[in-house]
Order: sequence, then C-alpha cells, then structure tokens
Amino acid sequence: MTAGRPKVAIVGAGFGGLTAAQSLARVPVDVTIIDRHNYHYFQPLLYQVATAALSPADIAWPIRGILRRQKNTTVLLANVTSIDADARIIHAGSISVPYDYLVLATGATHSYFGHSEWASVAPGLKQIEDATAIRRKVLLAFERAELTDNHDEQRRLLTFVVVGGGPTGVELAGAIAEVAHHALPAEFRRIDPHAARVILIEAGPRLLPTFPEDLSAYAHRALESMGVEVRTLARVTDCDKAGVDLEGTRIQAGTIIWAAGVVASPAAEWLGAERDRAGRVKVEPDLTIPGRPEIFVIGDTASVADATGRTVPGIAPAAKQMGRYVADVIASNVENRTSPGPFRYRHQGDLAAIGRKAAVVKLNSIHLTGFIGWLFWGFAHIYFLIGLRNRAVVAFSWLWNYLTYQRGARLIINSPDTQRMARDEKMRPLPTSVEVSHRPGRDQPRAGRADWR
Repeated sequence: MTAGRPKVAIVGAGFGGLTAAQSLARVPVDVTIIDRHNYHYFQPLLYQVATAALSPADIAWPIRGILRRQKNTTVLLANVTSIDADARIIHAGSISVPYDYLVLATGATHSYFGHSEWASVAPGLKQIEDATAIRRKVLLAFERAELTDNHDEQRRLLTFVVVGGGPTGVELAGAIAEVAHHALPAEFRRIDPHAARVILIEAGPRLLPTFPEDLSAYAHRALESMGVEVRTLARVTDCDKAGVDLEGTRIQAGTIIWAAGVVASPAAEWLGAERDRAGRVKVEPDLTIPGRPEIFVIGDTASVADATGRTVPGIAPAAKQMGRYVADVIASNVENRTSPGPFRYRHQGDLAAIGRKAAVVKLNSIHLTGFIGWLFWGFAHIYFLIGLRNRAVVAFSWLWNYLTYQRGARLIINSPDTQRMARDEKMRPLPTSVEVSHRPGRDQPRAGRADWR
C-alpha cells in the first residue's frame, strides 16, 4: 500500500463507477475517477435522444459537477490504454495513475457476432454519440425521401429496420413508429410519413425474452397495433447500405439500427483475466479478480451469478448495487471492519416502454401493461435522473409530447452526411414544381401545386 491515505482508482463513470465514487465520499481514501467523457449519462433514455424526444443535455450531467462537493475525489478526462497490475499503475495516455484499490466499471459495447463490418451500416446505441448519429440518420431519411422522385427509392428510404427484440429494440421500434406516424405527417408535402415501414427483427421465438411470456406477447401486440412489423425467428445474415439479408429474404432499407447484442469492454484483456463468451470478466463472489483482491470489476464488465445461479444482468440497478457493495468492501478494509460478505444481487424489476401510453413492467409477481405500466415506467425513470432541473425538463418534455404528439429535439446537426447530401443536390437539377398531396384533416386543400426553388 502506498504511503499516506489509500488510493482508489475508478475507471468508468457510468452507473457502477459513479455510485462507487459517491459511496466513498466519507471514507478516508483518495479517489480518482477516470473516464473518456466528461459527463455521466442516463443510458436507459438514450433511445429517446435517438428518436428526438429528448436532447442529450436532458439525460447527461458533467462528472465534475456531480462530484464537486466530494473533496476526496479527483476527476480525470483520459482514455485508459493499459494496466500494470503488478506495479498497481493505470496508464492513460501521457499520465500514470497509481492505486491501492482499482474498480473497473468500463461498461459494454455493441456485439455484431463476428461481423464487425456491419457496424458502419447498422449503428448500435450505447453512447450519446450513437444516439445523436441515429437521430441524424432517421431524420435525414425523411429529408432524402422528400427530395427524390423515385418511388422505389422513397420506399427504401422510409423503411427502418431495428435488429434485436430486447428492451432497446422494442423501445426504438415503437418510438420511430411514433415519429413517422404522429410527429411528421403534417410537415412534409411530397411524401407521406404514414407510409414509413418500421420492421423489428428478432432471432428468437419472441420479443423481450427475459420478460414473462404474457408481457412479451403484450409488447408484440402493442407494436403491431402501432404499425410496426414484427418478425421473430428471423436471423440476419448480412447488412449493407441498401438493406438487410435474412435467411431466405431481403429487406431494402435506408436505416438499420443494431440492438441485438453487447460485448464487454477490453478490461479482461488489460488484466489477462478469464472472461465469458460476452467478454465479461469472471469475478469472485466479492467482485474481485481471482488472485487480485485489490482489483474489483463491476457492472456490464463483470460476470457474476446471483442467488439462483443466473448471471446478474447488465442493467443500471445491478451496476449501482455493485458500486455500493465494492465501496463497502473497500471501506471495511480501510477502517478494519468486518467484510460485508459476498455480493448479493436484488432484482428490482424489469421495465420497457413500447410507445405512447404503452409499457410493460414486471415487479416480482406484479405485471403492469398499457397506460398504468407507462406511468410507472415514466415515474421510475424520472426518479433515477440526477438533479431537479433534469427531472423537471424530462417530465415537461414527456407531457408536451403526450399532449401534442410533437418531438422538440428534431435537429439535424451539420455532419458529413448533410454536407454530402447538399453537394449531391447541387449537382442534380431540381424540378421547377412538384405535386403536393395534402392528407385529409389538414388546413390546406386536398391537392395543389407548390413552387420548388
């Protein structure tokens, strides 16, 4: 152990890492938290950023701001490249951080099951950058469809494929359907956003495989009632810019989103530790690496069994429980107290939103669906947000969306995609006029013409 107070290094400021740091606030240790971003974000609501319901600032907070009153904690914006476990030193770019205790909470990323080349055409949703990129891709699909006169190309551009029928896939599919069918129809003149196809693909026999069958069946029915095409027992064999290949068929699509699997961060590689098929570090019951009692692995990076023998799921409540537990173990060692014993995971329930007024909730033996489930889902997520401002902003945004069907974060930030699109449009002549077909119920007449300049 180094001279002076024990040094605790935490790599990753997600749910697990941040909870561990906060739980050590009154312990006589010096904490250093390292993350490659300067913010902590609420990952369960990333899909709402991706579908323009919320802006990134609504679900993210500066790490330094969260920990500003915690005098024993230093925050470093750096990218960890390696760990010397024997010397107890973390290497992060040009800096080296010594430690007495190390907590790895580096999360997970997308798994393409051996097809990493699909990542460029089928982005996943794990970071805020992923969410804004997907938002841009979805909104640009409608803009490009508005510009083309080719009906086959319009149909392809307005086809959205979501791969993976877990909670993220279900939530994304429902939200994209709402954008197409409710938020955009009054705003376009050359296309009918109602005609957009949203297709949810699941390789297994049912959606939400970790939920009870009755909730899975409800989610399936609810999505179909929203216009989502649900395809189960459908395995993706290839992806490219023009669409998705399934076994025996092909779907021409302009937008593909990957929500089918995750793989842990390279923490196991840094340490040479044993890992499972998903790349998670196999840890002891106290969340330490075998033979390294000073190194803890938590959250999506850890593979640990619960009381029933099942692997603890990679969800926010589990990561937070691990963070508190690890802080308690470190505090017990530092203060010469009795160790808290092995980690015991307490499952608090499963939740997934399907769309406006629809969600599924499992709380032990209690199952909630429909509007009641949606209300519970909303209150639960608002409760776990950080700060009064964010809770108020998100609650108001959801109320506004509910009452008006509008989504206020529909911004296409300038990007290589938009720049390339602008160049393409400059190179081809546009029609001098276009036929405008207004749908029933609008203020405008049924049909008319508009100058295109």
